[in-house]
Amino acid sequence: MFGREKGGWLIVGLGNPGKDYTHTRHNAGYRALDILAERLNCKVDKSKFQGLYGQVKYGSEKLYLLKPLTYMNLSGQSVLQLSAYFNIPPQRIIVLFDDISLPPGRLRVRADGSAGGHNGIKSIIGLLGSQDFPRVKIGVGAKPDADKDLADWVLSPFSAQEEKALSYSLSKAADAALAIIDKGVPVAANLYNGSHPE
Repeated sequence: MFGREKGGWLIVGLGNPGKDYTHTRHNAGYRALDILAERLNCKVDKSKFQGLYGQVKYGSEKLYLLKPLTYMNLSGQSVLQLSAYFNIPPQRIIVLFDDISLPPGRLRVRADGSAGGHNGIKSIIGLLGSQDFPRVKIGVGAKPDADKDLADWVLSPFSAQEEKALSYSLSKAADAALAIIDKGVPVAANLYNGSHPE
């Protein structure tokens, strides 16, 4: 479709590969990217850069959609390889990922920022050497009690009620990613921050 021209946008969905992880909280980013890929009629099936990726035209923009296959804690390896190959700067890398500080159904769009305890984002920041990439945080709910291990929580499935709220926010997360490209982060944040089912 298009070769190795400079520029474009990279949209990354974070998660863990394998059927055992499909419906866990940590895989909200994968699921949002799948929705976006379906809307854009983009197959995310090319195996390279330690991930699966697809490429598609969106208006006048080149989009690359990426699902790192490194497992969450090493996500930055895949993001760095693809972005370096296609000359995509951090400011044009949009990351979709789970956030335990937000309940299911809620989103938060940010232009930049720290990892906030998320190991996938920590890996991306460390390897890109920059925090200046937009992100769409997808609420997956906080730990129900302080004694529960965080790793166990993010690798747990959603309840039926949570899943209903999540389905709404995954769709809106896909919208938010395109809004960042079309209108910029501030407008996308105004449109989608706090998004929740009616």
